Amino acid sequence: MDSIGDESIGVREHRFEKYGAEGLIASSVDFGWSGLSAELRAHGRGVITKSTMPETEVCVAICPSDSVVTRLIGGVVDRALAERGTIWLSPAGSKEVHVDIAAPLPQMLHMYLPARHFSAESLGIDVGYSAPGSLRYQRSFQDPLVAEIAFAIVSEMRTQTAGGRLLAETLAVSLAARLAHSHSGLSPDKDLEQLSHQGLDRRRLARVREYIDANLEGGNLTIARLAKVASLSQFHFARAFKAAVGKSPHQYVSGHRLEHAKVLLRRGDQSLLDIAVALNFSSQANFTRAFRKGTGMTPGQYRRSFERY
Repeated sequence: MDSIGDESIGVREHRFEKYGAEGLIASSVDFGWSGLSAELRAHGRGVITKSTMPETEVCVAICPSDSVVTRLIGGVVDRALAERGTIWLSPAGSKEVHVDIAAPLPQMLHMYLPARHFSAESLGIDVGYSAPGSLRYQRSFQDPLVAEIAFAIVSEMRTQTAGGRLLAETLAVSLAARLAHSHSGLSPDKDLEQLSHQGLDRRRLARVREYIDANLEGGNLTIARLAKVASLSQFHFARAFKAAVGKSPHQYVSGHRLEHAKVLLRRGDQSLLDIAVALNFSSQANFTRAFRKGTGMTPGQYRRSFERY
């Protein structure tokens, strides 16, 4: 087989092109996410060369394999068995990386985080914009939280939910916080655990709920926007909202979107496609899957059940 140092597979700088079309299983491009880009890929044996990247890349093995992955970056060689949950971190600005795959990898998730997720506005700590640069190159490692984030992203890519975009953004904020906390050169006094675990106060929570209710159809329901409404950092907001409501922002919005979908279906003056578009689903099929998962019936079945009366 090829080995590091032999002729490698050239890749382009753009994140959705650098690995080529071959082996692409799913892409977040299909879902219109912002703040997080993701690709689920199958990689064959051989060598991949990646040039300097503007974003932080986190790769996670989604299913076990007997493949040994050898990575060369900055003169450091790292070899690891690609077990389920194995993680590879490439900070933004990393120099050319050579990856030698000894045997096929059936499912590898590639996640890309822009620099803004490492800002003080996002993390709620005084890191400025130097945090991405403080991330250390890591040999392959295991981190249960990062792995669970990856598995949740894959699940959403396979079966879209009513609040999938918000889920992806929330997971992106959590991923950036975890990396800044555990895999950066930030000093201990900038520890993310300094953030309060208290829930939103009544007035902030009321503002956020009112904003969500007013923007269920085609609204700007992003973590960044909701955090701004609450006057909190994105990371702090996500934790405080769940502490106050008992549900994550994604779970809360998903439930309310499905309830609103029921209202629109009972009203009967919009097509299923129009409702899917209004509620920010990428397709009618994804709307149908999410509705059936949440209610036990398809939108059409739900509408027909009221037409009989």
